[in-house]
Amino acid sequence: MPQLDEDDSLSRSERRIRILRLFFIAVFVLYAVRLFSLQILSGELYRSRAQNISRRTTVIPAQRGEIYDRSFSQPLVLNTDSFAVSITPAEVPSDEIDSLFDRVAALLGILREQIDRKIPPQYYYLYQPVEIAVNVSFSLISALAENADMLPGVSWQSKPVRNYADSGSLSHVLGYMGDITRDELTMLYNRGYQQGDSIGKAGIERQYDEILRGEKGLETRTVDVRGRRIAGNSGNTREPAQMGKNLVLTIDRSIQTLAEQALGQRIGAVVVMKPGTGEILAMVSYPWYDPNIFSRGDIGAEYQSLINDPNKPFLNRAIQSSYPPASTFKIVMTTGILAENAFPPEQLIDCQGEISYGDRQWRCHIRRPGHGKLNLHQAMAQSCDIYYWVVGRDYLGVENIVSYAMDYGLGEPTGIDLPGEVSGFIPTPQWKERRYHDRWQGGDTMNMAIGQGYTLVTPIQMANMIAMVVNDGKVYKPHILKEVRDPISGAVEQSVRPELLHESITDKKVFAALKDDMRGVISEGTARFPLNIKSVEIAGKTGTGEVGLQDRWHSWFAAYAPYEADSVEEQVVVSIIVEATNSWEWWAPYASAIIFQGIFAGQSYEEAVATLGLQYLLPVQGRRE
Repeated sequence: MPQLDEDDSLSRSERRIRILRLFFIAVFVLYAVRLFSLQILSGELYRSRAQNISRRTTVIPAQRGEIYDRSFSQPLVLNTDSFAVSITPAEVPSDEIDSLFDRVAALLGILREQIDRKIPPQYYYLYQPVEIAVNVSFSLISALAENADMLPGVSWQSKPVRNYADSGSLSHVLGYMGDITRDELTMLYNRGYQQGDSIGKAGIERQYDEILRGEKGLETRTVDVRGRRIAGNSGNTREPAQMGKNLVLTIDRSIQTLAEQALGQRIGAVVVMKPGTGEILAMVSYPWYDPNIFSRGDIGAEYQSLINDPNKPFLNRAIQSSYPPASTFKIVMTTGILAENAFPPEQLIDCQGEISYGDRQWRCHIRRPGHGKLNLHQAMAQSCDIYYWVVGRDYLGVENIVSYAMDYGLGEPTGIDLPGEVSGFIPTPQWKERRYHDRWQGGDTMNMAIGQGYTLVTPIQMANMIAMVVNDGKVYKPHILKEVRDPISGAVEQSVRPELLHESITDKKVFAALKDDMRGVISEGTARFPLNIKSVEIAGKTGTGEVGLQDRWHSWFAAYAPYEADSVEEQVVVSIIVEATNSWEWWAPYASAIIFQGIFAGQSYEEAVATLGLQYLLPVQGRRE
């Protein structure tokens, strides 16, 4: 019996040993299978993950394309070498974030609040670098490098910034750069834009941002647990950035300077255009601003000052402000009168200085005894309001006035390649009934006939109106871009060709007569004194826009020269508005005289002023304050 118990005990021990052996074999097999899976089946996946964890990818910013004037000699906008500093929040120990931010702010000479705005608490877990300062000098980067061991997560890289070499009045044409906003990113994300990108905010910088911006590069490096680069690692790769294309504008720098100085420190705008192509030779809007302030890092105070300026320096008055056209609208009226045979051009109307209509007296700008008896040519030259009141109200009619205004492109954007253009406004009887629940009256037609009332136009539309007369009914889309060039070779990749915007069906004989009438304004009419220059014959029209003030008005002048030319390529259109916010001096015709004199006599501003004998009008360095 004892022998039996001993056998049972031995049998149980052997079973346990077998079970234990099987258990170890099973564990070994499981570990072997798992190891096989990790190293063989999923080895590439885990190696890739390990490499990704140890890799750091840095974006190499692309140099933005430069911008030149039409001569392609010296750039208007170029890139200046600089550095940007970033912080990767997740690489900073949580208990060191406050002290690190303080140290970085002190080293860079910026406010701690600037870093807090860029890296709020919800960003503390990001492994993506956040740019906290731009346009950082090499000396400051050296200071960061010297303290690198105390600045975990802090990095820097070369980042060229925009330098507007000779901005002045070109600021509205060129625009400026700024950080992409959340709304902009939402719209542009599918075009390759990312958080932290800089983007054009205005002018050419915005209009052609995708051409100028280039393509960013990437640098991938393998690092150890302390973030140090592992030299010689095959995982270190670099894809170089590609510079953006260079742009050549239609702007003539010398004419731009001439127009800028001719306008002076007067709130208003100037447009100089080639009517045969639509090329803008100069575009000035005063006041302007310095776009270089947007490259200086934290610009809150300066930007806020510009925003709060009542004179609105960010406003490009050449395309973004509309004004009553005043007597320049008589070009539209004369076109309609001639084209519709509404009133015989030789028939006289007696201007006695005022007429009665409705419950008021309508006074011409020449009070009693008035202009006397005038035909159409004389009425245009003398800008007689009574002539156009009577003919517009009783013969031409509001529907024809509206039709010819729209034929000139008024009330519609010109399509110029700058953002923010407004359309101006041409009122109609139907609009007035919808807007004011009131019928169109004869007095409304009289107001419209002399460019007052509800009618609004922009300086660029005024330039197009004159260009249509010059071109016998054709008008070309105004444009600022002339060419796109390769940044390395300088080869022309794209040239902008003239684009016909509209062609009128009005008989060319009408435009021929209209040119003669516009020449009469200069040779015998309201502009004969300020435009009495010998270098070139000019044809145009003055305008004095009422704004409800007794001592000042908008001063308009729109003209072209030479009056007669073998080719339209020789001719230039000038459109000028000087706002009533300035002290009254009827400056637009005088500014035009300086510009035409400078262009056709090849003179600088100072030389043109001296030739015209206008020094007495310019007591402070050629400008009225």
